[in-house]
Amino acid sequence: MTSTLTPPKTSDRPVAGERCDRCGAAAKLRVLLAEGGDLVFCGHHANAYADKLVPIVVDFSVEPEFEWRGKDLMASEN
Repeated sequence: MTSTLTPPKTSDRPVAGERCDRCGAAAKLRVLLAEGGDLVFCGHHANAYADKLVPIVVDFSVEPEFEWRGKDLMASEN
């Protein structure tokens, strides 16, 4: 029998004090990658990289006041 590893889903939201992995601005989005690990982005970089992130994301969490463009892209893929 072959085992398949499924990455755990996360419900952690970016918290006050977390910073964008790209530029250091306040975090608005956290994505859990299919390969494992996670990334945190500010609003600018979250939307700038949305097209590239959507295919490799298994879960994400967004600050309540932030509208991530990738959310719509993920919905249109399903």
